[in-house]
Amino acid sequence: MNQANESFERDGFYIMSHPVIPKQILADARNGMAAVRDGDFDMGLAPTEHPGYDPGRLCKINNPHRSDRGLHGLVTCPELSSQVVSITGSRWVQVWASQLLIKPPGSESAGHVGWHQDRQYWGMWQEEEGLFTIWIALDDVSERSGPMRFVKRSHRWGFLNQGDFFNNNRAATRELISVPEEESWEEASVILPSGGISIHHCLTYHGSGPNTSSDARCSIAVHVRDERAHPVEGDENYYTSHLDDPQISPMMHTTTISTKGTALPGNSATML
Repeated sequence: MNQANESFERDGFYIMSHPVIPKQILADARNGMAAVRDGDFDMGLAPTEHPGYDPGRLCKINNPHRSDRGLHGLVTCPELSSQVVSITGSRWVQVWASQLLIKPPGSESAGHVGWHQDRQYWGMWQEEEGLFTIWIALDDVSERSGPMRFVKRSHRWGFLNQGDFFNNNRAATRELISVPEEESWEEASVILPSGGISIHHCLTYHGSGPNTSSDARCSIAVHVRDERAHPVEGDENYYTSHLDDPQISPMMHTTTISTKGTALPGNSATML
């Protein structure tokens, strides 16, 4: 166990406060972000959900990595893969979903994300272990940008199924959450340079506030699983129905073990 993995296991998240993504890959991803935002998809598949860009509120575009080469290259780049494996202690890591998040300046409460655990929305997976979110900053993120905030050690509280991503009243969603006895609510801001990352466990509570800066806060959240996470049998959910498709569910890191416990699939990975 290294220091980053030890910190991740203790707090339920890890923040890398220096750039991880190479400059050219980051530039290609930023160009891809603009293209997807504007409806241009050079990989032939549209995102699974694209509400259109409204400069007055948070824009969330689902699964843009399947739509743009720059974004696909970002979520599978070796520099990212090696950090994720080191932090989580995983043998292999597979992308199964992503969200492009554009928080415009001056969006006020319409830019909020309510306190929640990712597991609330991930019932298609059997286990809670082996499920993580990587958050990649496409722009510098300051305290004024409306950064994501983690609640330290909340992954140890178990699955509470309390809170609401979509409720932009953060105070109200905080009141929905029953902090276990002998535990405390201690927040940490995710302050990052462009190209920096954070990673958090699916049970770690998190949310974000308003962007009061003069620039948009652009990022991509990448949802991944490792060898410990298995789909619910018989579930025909989109997210677990395309695990052998490298455009939709690309591998980031692997050994000789299959993503499904059988032969190595055609969805090959970057070997580290």
